[in-house]
Amino acid sequence: MKRRLFILFALLSLSLPLAAYDEGFEYKQITPALPTSSKDKVEVVELFWYGCPHCYDFEPSLGEWAGKLPENVEFIRIPAIFRQGWLPHARAYYTAEALGVLDKTHAAFFDAVHRQKRALQTEKDIADFYAQHGVKREDFKKAWDSFVVQSRVQRAVSMTKRYGITGVPAMVVNGKYRTGGPEANINSPGNTKQEQHENVLKLVDWLVAREVAAIKQ
Repeated sequence: MKRRLFILFALLSLSLPLAAYDEGFEYKQITPALPTSSKDKVEVVELFWYGCPHCYDFEPSLGEWAGKLPENVEFIRIPAIFRQGWLPHARAYYTAEALGVLDKTHAAFFDAVHRQKRALQTEKDIADFYAQHGVKREDFKKAWDSFVVQSRVQRAVSMTKRYGITGVPAMVVNGKYRTGGPEANINSPGNTKQEQHENVLKLVDWLVAREVAAIKQ
């Protein structure tokens, strides 16, 4: 029933005027489209940086939205890497993922950077952070230096370029469309931060609905 309702929503969304969102203004097409992790699901990717205040503000709304997605939509986070100084945070993210502690440390890492004003740029400082969240230092070191983590970091470097994003947070739908704050009016004058975030997620929902309907055709 839940899946049928979502498909119905997708079809209804397609009946809305095409001018609801303008390609090239509120979202842009990725050419050529990039492969996704599954042909049976619509993939939504968020690219972020732990040091980005806009990503930090966006995270609560994004997390709530992601928790309500139907089974035929897959949500993935990728730490964007535009410059050398962003590498440690990306490596921290994938280290937490490898250790199986990402769910309990992701928001806490954001808080440490933005509320506690911790740079968390060195291996030692990042190891100290995870130790405070129950990760043994030897386990951290093993994951931090692992081939898996290093490979995922290198892929993040590559995907940051291939998606063609120019800032974060950015959202990519099914490897075909990208949007973010400026495009989706996240910084519209007069809107609260919550309203700005909702603008982005409504646009993402609209793009997802289009892709769900296309898969079903």
